[in-house]
Formats: sequence, C-alpha cells, structure tokens
Amino acid sequence: MTADTHDEGAHGCVLVVDDEEINRLILENLFTGIYEVDHASDGREALDRIAARPDGYIAVLLDVMMPVVDGIEVLRRLQPTGFMDRVPVFLITAERGDSVMEEAYRLGVMDFIGKPIVPYAVIRRVQSVVELFEARKRLSLTVEDQRLQLLERAQHIIELNRGMIEALSAAIEFRDGESGDHVQRIHDITKLVLTRTRLGDGLTAEDIDDIALAAIMHDVGKIAIPDAILCKPGRLTAEEFEVMKTHTVQGAELLERIPQMRGIGAYRYAIDIARHHHERWDGRGYPDGLAGDQISIWAQVVSLADVYDALTSKRVYKAAFTREESLRMIRDGECGAFNPELLDCFFEVEPQICAMYERGAAAPAAPGDAGAATASSVAPAASGDADAATPVPGNDGAARPAPVAPAAPVASAAPVAPAAPGDAGDATPVPGNDGASLPLPTASNDAGAATPASTVGATD
Repeated sequence: MTADTHDEGAHGCVLVVDDEEINRLILENLFTGIYEVDHASDGREALDRIAARPDGYIAVLLDVMMPVVDGIEVLRRLQPTGFMDRVPVFLITAERGDSVMEEAYRLGVMDFIGKPIVPYAVIRRVQSVVELFEARKRLSLTVEDQRLQLLERAQHIIELNRGMIEALSAAIEFRDGESGDHVQRIHDITKLVLTRTRLGDGLTAEDIDDIALAAIMHDVGKIAIPDAILCKPGRLTAEEFEVMKTHTVQGAELLERIPQMRGIGAYRYAIDIARHHHERWDGRGYPDGLAGDQISIWAQVVSLADVYDALTSKRVYKAAFTREESLRMIRDGECGAFNPELLDCFFEVEPQICAMYERGAAAPAAPGDAGAATASSVAPAASGDADAATPVPGNDGAARPAPVAPAAPVASAAPVAPAAPGDAGDATPVPGNDGASLPLPTASNDAGAATPASTVGATD
C-alpha cells in the first residue's frame, strides 16, 4: 500500500526509505491497516518527498546503506530544518558500529531498527514513539491555546484598565467644564512626539504606549480641588491659586494610593507626569522647582502638549487662538519656558499634530475664523496704563497672552485712583485658575475713568 492508496483504518503516513524493494514491501506489509506507507528508493528521493510534504509524515524509516545519498547524509540534511523535532526518524541497519550510532543519535535519530527485521518489535516500537510524538503535539497545542487565552484575558484586563483610566480622567475634565476629548488629544500628541522624533530614542514601543496612557492622567489631582476654585469663572486669588497648584502633588499621591495601578506599565510614568507637568525648563515651575534635565522628557512632552491643546482649543472663557498665533506664542516663550530641543522636535511634527486635529474635527482655528482669538480680537484695554499687560495665571498651566489695546481718552482732569493689586495697571502677576502666568486684557468704560481690570479668568 502506498500513500496514494488510502486505508480507512490507517492514521497517518509512514515514509519507508530503502534501496532494496523486498525490504520496502516487508515494512509496507507490517503497517497495513495501521498507517499509510510511502516509498523512496534512496536518500535523494526521500529528501524530495519530505520537501514536498513537510507535514505529511508521522514517521520515517530510513536505511543507512544506500546509493546516491545514504541514510547518515539524509540525517545531516534534515537536522538543520527541525524536521526531526516534529517527526521521529528510525534508522534501519545491520551495522551497529559505535561511530554510526553515535553520529546518528547526535543528528537526532529517534531509534534503530536492526536487520533482519523482527515484525512485532518493529510495529510496537514505531507505534509507541508515534503515539508519544502525537501526544506531545496535542500537549503543545493545548499549552499554546491556553497561552493565547491568557494573553486574550490579559489584553482584556489592560483594555479595561485603560477604559477606567480614560473615564476617570475625562470625568475630571468634565468637572471643570472641559471636554473629555482634551485628555485623548494629550495622549495622541505625546505618543506622536515620542514616536516620530529623537525624543523617543531609547524608549521601546511599549514604553511609549505606557507614557501616552500615563499622559491621560496628568490632571487627575484636580479631583481634590474644591469646585469653588476649580470651576471659578473669574481670576483666582493668590490663596486660591496656591490651592490649585496642589493638584500636581494631590494627583501623584492619589495614584500612589491605588495598589492596582502598580501592576500597570504606565504607573511610574503617571506619578511623575501628574506631579511634574507644570515644571519649567528655567526652574520657575511647581511643585518642586525642577529645572532643565531634572524634568523627565515625558513630563516635558506632556507639558507642551497641554499648552498647545489649550491654546488651539475653544474654552468657555476664550475662543481658540489661531494655529499661527499659538505657535508664535509657544516659540516666543509667552506660554512658559521649554527645552529648546523639545521645541525643535515639536515644531518638526506639528504639521502632523494639526492634521490629527483635523481628522478629529478639532483643528486649530485658522486666521479670520469667527471663533479665533487674535492679537486684536480679545478685549479692549482699560484706561490707565495702556501698555501694561498683567501676567495672570489661568486654570490649566498654559500661558495665554491677551494683548492690550490703546487706552480710551480720559474724560476729565480728575485724578485717577491708584490701581489695586491685580488691576490692569498693576504689574504684579495675579494668580488665576491654571497655574501659569498669562497676560489678560483689561476692560474699558465710556466715562474714560480708570476701572478695575476684568475679572474673567482662564479656566483650562
């Protein structure tokens, strides 16, 4: 019976390789009803058949002494392919010299079948080894199936954790009047900058994924800030601003108190980012006053991403700045001090970030848009010191300069009362709702008399 003749009782195919036909027929007769049998008359033909059906055999019975290519040479050629790890090979030989046996075992042969052949011994030996190999294959498949199931469950847990993190972060954004899309954009910007610039050198793809996930949690500490401060539409007092600044420390401490977080790769990045995303390159940030390379590159990237998104997005207290104006303000240092290398890399990929916003229907405003804030469209100045642009912190740490227009004419020569701290004419920075200094426009009245500055503050 050959492989071309199917026996309904046969399970698998055995390849018999022997240059003597009588030996091939004897072995075929032995396995009738047990296995299908395929033949090869020399080593070269055997190699060709195996190459044509690499998974087609459950065992190979191989003679040693053959013309053209002998049995040992067949073993030498099969050994690098890994074939004998999957399929048992039996060497048929009357020669039992130590050198032949040693080399055959070294090359991976399973066992020897001596000549003359003892039928019941050959059948039992081949069947036992085939069953062992088949059982090993089944076990390997079971283990692999279980491994895939565990990976699937682990991935499900990761996705569940990510979903919970995103939901919590978005809920905090909603609490202070922002869209939950803000945290997703911070995630996307962070990942893009680290993936496509040299800032990500030395980080693996998994590291960058973890950092981007951690970026979502940068403002998680705002959950501990009272609504009266977090949602205040006007400027914060100096005391309120000090409370607002604690969201960085509060966020890091909150994350440290969640034991389940420690099993997530993003954990260590999340604590660092939550605490240090308001640090500045020049050391004038908070809470720790870190400077330069003391600030991790991921905290630096998230800080700049936060500023860019705040500038280019509409907020309840302001229209979106144009893309051009936003980039100018970042470049000129009006929104904080950043690592020069970080700025170079950011501007290199900013067109891709802008395209990402466009795909998400949240593109930075173009010049001339009705909702775009420009150097002349924010608010007129109050009478008084028309050239004074008072730095006023807002809610999110992103500085936004609001230019001051020329003052209105003074209606009378009556003396003007001195400006109170925080008024438009006072050069003292006034704390606001976001943790960074930004010039805020002042208001004007029709009498021409000096009035206190507008109390409308930033809330992002």
